[in-house]
Amino acid sequence: MNDFLLYIDPGTGSMLFSILIGATATLYFLARAAWMKLKFLVTGNKGAQDTSAHKYVLYNEDKRYWFVFKPILDAFEKHETEVTYLTSHKEDKVFESNYKFVKAEYIGEGNAAFARLNLLSADIVVMTTPGLQVYQLKRSKNVKHYSHLEHSTGDATMYRLFGLDYFDSVLVTGMYKEKDVRYLEQQRGIAKKEIVSVGCTYLDVFKEKMEQIPQEENHNFTVLLSPSWGPAAILSRYGEKLLDPLIETGWNIIVRPHPQSKISEKEMLDRLTKKYENKQNLIWDYNGENIYSMKKADIMISDFSGIIYDYTFLCDKPVMYVNANMDLRMYDAYDVPGQKPWQVNAVHEFGIELKEDQFKNIKDVIQNASDSKELAEKRAKAKAEAWEHIGTAGEEVYNFMVNKEKELS
Repeated sequence: MNDFLLYIDPGTGSMLFSILIGATATLYFLARAAWMKLKFLVTGNKGAQDTSAHKYVLYNEDKRYWFVFKPILDAFEKHETEVTYLTSHKEDKVFESNYKFVKAEYIGEGNAAFARLNLLSADIVVMTTPGLQVYQLKRSKNVKHYSHLEHSTGDATMYRLFGLDYFDSVLVTGMYKEKDVRYLEQQRGIAKKEIVSVGCTYLDVFKEKMEQIPQEENHNFTVLLSPSWGPAAILSRYGEKLLDPLIETGWNIIVRPHPQSKISEKEMLDRLTKKYENKQNLIWDYNGENIYSMKKADIMISDFSGIIYDYTFLCDKPVMYVNANMDLRMYDAYDVPGQKPWQVNAVHEFGIELKEDQFKNIKDVIQNASDSKELAEKRAKAKAEAWEHIGTAGEEVYNFMVNKEKELS
């Protein structure tokens, strides 16, 4: 008799394991929901309360978004209003914050988190996670209202396809975004969402924190290189061709790679780090917060990274950008014809273009890149459009949630 060996490749094995974990988590929460329903029927609701039912729920998918949610949690705490905060980060700072009215719970990551969220019972759920009803994250029939909270001042159409389509409302940083969202609703034949400007929560936090950072003594002129990631980003695209002349200027050079680069472009980063390990004026910044490097920098060089707007709005200093041909086909912006996204046009207005053939003379180029009154006015215009309700975003989101819950009731 022949022996047959069954082989499962690593990719398939990983997928099957993911399915198994998701199915287990789903069964757990289905059983929990069934038990609560049975308990309700047996007791006639006497003394039995569905502990999974909530008025207000916030969901944080990643540790990067703590400062997006903190001002909102602070507002709920200030008003002594209970809110449920669900997180997929085990070491979320909420667990060391000593809140009284914030009920925090770790719900796992990936499929385990989706299983819990898909069976949630709440009046209003606010999350930064896009793609509701598109991928694993589904609308729960026991949630009355889903709201997406933006965590960027850039275009609302710079999400992956259909990222915002099935939310009931979108909390934007500025109302300039409404036009494109309405266009997509009409073209796709989907329900109109409520669009509310609440400002930018994390920028409010960074603004306050940056004001408390002392100025450097004996400051040396500093250039901050803040790329995005991927083949079109400046660090992976140009590498030594840009870094060599920057280091030769003798200025302090801070390179702050995109967090995804450490995952997707580790080989490239390791190579560059090794090559320049003895260069005293080059610093690699992997700090979780970008405000310290932004505070030190006299000018920023970037591509299409969102940090351009953080730096521009918080520091009001000149920005140089290297043009990159960004492929929009996977984003909602691709379905808005005849125009580039606002964030592309804005940086072309208030930024200074840096061309590849200028790299070899970059010291002269930067020294001649004067910060004109015209550029300052264009930075102010972009800030006014994209960052409304400065300093009060947490309160704005709190007020929206409380008023919406009353409306739903």
